[in-house]
Amino acid sequence: MNLSASPFRVAALYRFVRLADHEALRQPLAAFCCGHDIKGTLLLAHEGINGTVAGTEEAIAELIAYLEAMPEFVGLEVKYSSAAEMPFHRMKVRLKREIVTMGVEDIDPLRAVGTYVEAADWNTLISDPDTVVIDTRNDYEVTLGTFENAVDPHTKSFREFPQWAHEHRAELEGKKIAMFCTGGIRCEKATAYVKSLGFDEVFHLKGGILKYLEDVPREESLWKGECFVFDERVSVSHGLAEGEAELCRACRHPLTPQERTSPHYQQGISCPHCHEERSDDDRARYAERQRQVELAEQRGEGRHIGS
Repeated sequence: MNLSASPFRVAALYRFVRLADHEALRQPLAAFCCGHDIKGTLLLAHEGINGTVAGTEEAIAELIAYLEAMPEFVGLEVKYSSAAEMPFHRMKVRLKREIVTMGVEDIDPLRAVGTYVEAADWNTLISDPDTVVIDTRNDYEVTLGTFENAVDPHTKSFREFPQWAHEHRAELEGKKIAMFCTGGIRCEKATAYVKSLGFDEVFHLKGGILKYLEDVPREESLWKGECFVFDERVSVSHGLAEGEAELCRACRHPLTPQERTSPHYQQGISCPHCHEERSDDDRARYAERQRQVELAEQRGEGRHIGS
């Protein structure tokens, strides 16, 4: 992938590290990003940093250099992709209890974590009949794409994953357990939790789906579909090219091209996932919002912030 061919570079980054005073990092980090016209979201907690940001190639390079100049962030996990348009509306640096919210006390990826598997070796692991492959993402992400034969826990949020793992632990006995997520961070905690249940052969895809789609040729890939990303691109495919999915602006569910042919789909108003859950008053409100979006785009103002 030629990143320099697109005007915006996107960096998905994280690092688990014990930060003594993460609150003090918020203001200078926000000022640095805003001063370099970088947009996106960064989360800071006592356990580290996580987020996705976008800017010019030079600005993102300067941000990564700025972070890695701090001893705590040496070894930052970063995955790059590109975007034809700025995929975020604003810059936010937030203080959180966790950089990825599982809600389980004493789960520490710095103490115990699954074995990392490089993208080049992932196919061999998940093709082993003694391996259970688990998609640790949420249900709306899985609908766009996943690995062949992967188990979908049907979680609405990552907080539900520990309960699912506990309830299905008998099915995991005697198996190799291979987990994956978008960029790798959720699996840091998911594998740590599963190891806390007493399982030893626990693995996760290093760099996540994004690294796999970047490194593994399409003709060798066991990935089916597209990968949901948490920005205005909505999804990416092999080579990290921007995908064909779009968001329903009423319920924020990602939609495939096929789903957009549904009679329940009206751009900005409804889709097959939310049509039965919304009232006529809701749809009237969404229709007015969509009208404002279209007017803004006609005036050359880009996508309306509320969309």
